[in-house]
Amino acid sequence: MKIKITKKTILKFFGILLLILVLSVLILFAVVIGRTFTYKENTELEQWQNTTTIYPGLSLEQKKQLLENFKVAVQIPTVSFSESEQNISALQEFDLLLRRVFPKIFSSSLVQHEMVGNYSHLLTVSGSEPDLEPYMLLAHIDVVPADEADGWDAPPFSAQELNGFIYGRGTIDNKQSVMGILQALEYLLERGYTPRRSFYIGLGHDEEISGPQGAVIIVKLLKSRGVKLLYVLDEGLTIVDGVVDGLIGPAALIGVSEKGKATVKLSASTPPGHSSMPPRESSIGILASAVTRLEKNRLPNLFGHGPERATFEHLAHKFGWPYRMVMSNLWLFSSLLSGVLEGQPDTNAFVRTTTAVTMFNSGVKINVMPAYAEAFVDFRIHYSQTLHEEMPVLESDISSYDEDTFGYQIIKKTVHDIFPQVTVSPGICVGNTDSRHYTELSPDIYRFAPSWYKPGDSARFHGVNERISIQNYEEIVLFYFQLMQNSDIRNLPAPRI
Repeated sequence: MKIKITKKTILKFFGILLLILVLSVLILFAVVIGRTFTYKENTELEQWQNTTTIYPGLSLEQKKQLLENFKVAVQIPTVSFSESEQNISALQEFDLLLRRVFPKIFSSSLVQHEMVGNYSHLLTVSGSEPDLEPYMLLAHIDVVPADEADGWDAPPFSAQELNGFIYGRGTIDNKQSVMGILQALEYLLERGYTPRRSFYIGLGHDEEISGPQGAVIIVKLLKSRGVKLLYVLDEGLTIVDGVVDGLIGPAALIGVSEKGKATVKLSASTPPGHSSMPPRESSIGILASAVTRLEKNRLPNLFGHGPERATFEHLAHKFGWPYRMVMSNLWLFSSLLSGVLEGQPDTNAFVRTTTAVTMFNSGVKINVMPAYAEAFVDFRIHYSQTLHEEMPVLESDISSYDEDTFGYQIIKKTVHDIFPQVTVSPGICVGNTDSRHYTELSPDIYRFAPSWYKPGDSARFHGVNERISIQNYEEIVLFYFQLMQNSDIRNLPAPRI
């Protein structure tokens, strides 16, 4: 049988293909545009049960007093210098401060206070309905070192006021939460408040050195008592405003996980000798070559394999054009967004396991070839990756942020109560907190403090000119004041259909 293919047949075939292609493009365009203009935030919940019996509000006298308490806390240099060196006298002074400025907490029959690891604090606040599962609020007392010679606008332990801001180490990491939580509880107790749901407050004294004597021991103590927690809230992400291109308005990012951490030592050994007769390769050269290859060959981009994609999906409706089109259609534009994110160091950390060579040691004398060289590499591990089981690594699970998850929804509601103009989204912490030690007590650990984070503020964390606005500190007190009451509901309302 002879098959005859004419020019007319060929043209007809390609005409059909072109029509199919055009129709496919039109359908794709319609889907993208449709999602862009109809994509909305996740379903809201139905009417909340009103548990607010004491409405948040601060008198001028209270504002003056809470600010003074906070300033004194910042002025105490509770520095963790290293794992073997802390300012013990400052930690002791801080303990005396808490007992002096929060008399109701330390005298209330509802509150049991315990010192843990000598300088950390564990408070148990008893609720009237013991069948309700308790939750826990975390913060840390210690701070990283600070030197005025580095260029601070005000001395780092002065708590000086400048243009409506309080300057000092610990103002955003993390004494604003320490004092904010306790100040809120003090006010509630003063007004006769008795919680329905019990809760714990854990204030670690060594978070900046991984919490071995604070958080670790608190967890062991609670575990020995059979405590299980409904949710845990610690420091972590913040309210971002003006730092995400295309995002209209501020957004509260609630950390639902944090990256894992592993430290790897690289070393090279060669025979020592005189520098006048150097070998072809030295220990330093060998190690430097290895470090160079390590930095040039980044680990793969894993955007979308962890919850980082959900951050942009939850915020999609708050982006302007053309960002909104991209965020609303990550099924199509995921690779585009991930490529943009990996272009900057601060956003690259969200999409991959990062590799940072932080220490390099070698040599004893200028004219002696070193026999040994070593380098230390700090890996911050993406949520979808694990290391070899024999390698020590700090890992973190992903906490739920579904509409039926109590902790996430309570935090979200509290944000909306205090900051009605703020959108809420799940997020990921690229740094570490000592809340990772609490995974044995609760599956839902959230990392968020309602501090405002604006352009330029990233350099203030562990950097120069750490500060917080006076207004923001007042908001933080009100946030915890409301959170404690919001957590008293027995069940979440049903989602709207």
